[in-house]
Amino acid sequence: MSSLVKDNPAKRRFEILVDDALAGFAEYAQPQGELVIFTRTEVDPRYQEKGVGSELVRRALDHVRARGGRVVPECPFVAAFINRHPEYAGLVTEAP
Repeated sequence: MSSLVKDNPAKRRFEILVDDALAGFAEYAQPQGELVIFTRTEVDPRYQEKGVGSELVRRALDHVRARGGRVVPECPFVAAFINRHPEYAGLVTEAP
């Protein structure tokens, strides 16, 4: 199973493709500079319980970190992921 995570600014979401099929996405609010407010994460039922959601969030957070950004995890899935992976806690900030 090969996966690719990419930012889709036109739809304001990070998408994960598994074997070239859209398997899920993490939506964010209108960007405010380098601030990304994650609002919702959805994974296709065919890919649930396979680590796809965690891979999506991990790589989305890595993308934000690489460009020097910060995140507001309004999405419960993103917030839970960050709580389980404290190496991402430094990316979290308060909503403006």
